[in-house]
Amino acid sequence: MVASGVATLIVAGVASLFMAWAIGAGSSGSTPFAPAVGANAISVMRAGFLVGLLGFLGAVLQGANVSEAVGTELIGGVQLTAIAATTGLLVAAALVAVGVFTGYPIATAFTVTGAIVGVGLAMGGDPAWAKYQQIVALWILTPFAGSSIAYVTARLLRSERTAESVVIPLLGGLVGLIVANIEFAVLGPSGVGRSIAGAAANAVAFPPVAGVEVGRVVLSLAIAGGVSGLLAWDVSRSLEAGQRHFLLALGSLVAFSAGGSQVGLAIGPLVPLLDPFSIPLLPVLVGGGVGLLAGSWTGAPRMIKAIAQDYSALGPRRSIAALIPSFAIAQTAVLFGIPVSFNEIIVSAIVGSGYAADGGGVSRRKMGYTVLAWFGSLALAIGVAYGVFTAIGSVAG
Repeated sequence: MVASGVATLIVAGVASLFMAWAIGAGSSGSTPFAPAVGANAISVMRAGFLVGLLGFLGAVLQGANVSEAVGTELIGGVQLTAIAATTGLLVAAALVAVGVFTGYPIATAFTVTGAIVGVGLAMGGDPAWAKYQQIVALWILTPFAGSSIAYVTARLLRSERTAESVVIPLLGGLVGLIVANIEFAVLGPSGVGRSIAGAAANAVAFPPVAGVEVGRVVLSLAIAGGVSGLLAWDVSRSLEAGQRHFLLALGSLVAFSAGGSQVGLAIGPLVPLLDPFSIPLLPVLVGGGVGLLAGSWTGAPRMIKAIAQDYSALGPRRSIAALIPSFAIAQTAVLFGIPVSFNEIIVSAIVGSGYAADGGGVSRRKMGYTVLAWFGSLALAIGVAYGVFTAIGSVAG
């Protein structure tokens, strides 16, 4: 009996690695540096190499929240079995792989969420309506918020009434403020994340004032000011070089965030299987990060090219405008443990920044097919996963 349980766990682990590879080759491996590639700030191959390393770090340091949500919060009344987890992962990975090789970015979060819900319902589980409301709200808000923020930022950068040498450092300060307050597992006590500003304030023992964490606020502003000052110095030496450095830094932050969000889609279904074998989550996160890295290095260049060149003709300004909301939305999803598609995040931001320049070369036909692929993959994943698991149960019974 124990041997059988170990065998099914191993099979589920292999399916999880396959899913991690498909995600690395698709959404998390291709989208973070696509705007930078489109702006000729970095080559396709170098982007694929860097995004793999940064995605691995993000998976290990920030992957726990989304992993636990995918594994335990998408269905109620039942706990996923190894066979159910394997079925869901294989169905989702197959759909994502189809997207990778056809050049259309299938929304990974849609397929994984749909597949896990499908097998959960086939097991007799109950829909987790409260979690679905959170997920759907973020999925619906993402294209509107991402495209709107990207549009406004791109217009601001292109406006003749504002100087880029001032706007870029201010935007850098905003990004620094976000970085100072995102949570990392290694900075907090066991099982609890903590931000850079929070950890530093705790170390120097700043007392709260009227219930406000003054130390965290002061240190957050200090980090934001430091980033802004560094960018101001950089653009004063060369505006073009400053743009490029800021763009590459943003791509790195988005790649890191992609790892923290997307690894949960690959290893989340394994979470319910770990406790019976007393397996901690950290080594599983490491394994998922390795899968993302392998996918980024072997399959991402094709999708990087598709997103960078097919969706919008991007310059450095519009690329910066696309990456800022992408980073903010990704970190919001990580914080609340919500599975989110990086294709949806980055493509909507690219479109918003593209329209800031009279359309910016946005392909409406390509976008129409992409949106259909997103919603079609969700419905297909639910239906196929439900049908496959039901068929497996009938054969086994």
